[in-house]
Amino acid sequence: MAHIHLGEGSFPLWALVLWSVLGIGLLGVATYRVRKNGIKTSQVALAGIGAAASFAVFQLNLPVWGGIHMNLTGLVGILAGPLLGAVIALVVNVFSAALGHGAVGLLGANVLVNATEAIIAYYAFRTLMRTDWDVFPASASAATLGLSAGAVLMGVIIVVSGVNGSALPRSDLAIAVAGMVGLNLGVAVVEGLLTGFIVQFLASIRPDLVPGVTRTERETADGVSA
Repeated sequence: MAHIHLGEGSFPLWALVLWSVLGIGLLGVATYRVRKNGIKTSQVALAGIGAAASFAVFQLNLPVWGGIHMNLTGLVGILAGPLLGAVIALVVNVFSAALGHGAVGLLGANVLVNATEAIIAYYAFRTLMRTDWDVFPASASAATLGLSAGAVLMGVIIVVSGVNGSALPRSDLAIAVAGMVGLNLGVAVVEGLLTGFIVQFLASIRPDLVPGVTRTERETADGVSA
């Protein structure tokens, strides 16, 4: 989903420093809370699988408007949680940048974008499940919401930072970026639906792997009436 595909040196130095500091701060909080609260073995396994799946999908890039792709960060956030979701966002972006997919200097900005997707998807899913939503609509809606937030944040980061060497005035840049964000919002819906099917399938065979799913929702996912 949302990912800044600009090359090295595209952002001015102050913007690189700002987004890097914010990204490091977010990761610092996530790492501290993971170390303090600990994590379950199942979460570690899910984090590993989620990171591998996200990285693989990340590389399937469509050369449209600078490049669009799915990244499964909404799914990662729902299953692994917001803390590990943020760490996975870093891991996936580091390895992707090593392959030339994304600039190293934009790691901070891209981690912010993708971690936001995972965090919002997780909390939205938990909130919807508490209000008696079924697994599929809750996970699909939560993932779509998280991915949409990431797309908007990506656009804000680009417009606020500006692009070195661009002849476009800031207003024209905002219009161009808005088109890219709109395209990503469309992809968010598709990825949200895919996430919904995956989470519903997992809830039907291994409900213990889906945080926030109660006994009633597990039976519903299995097609068994309570």
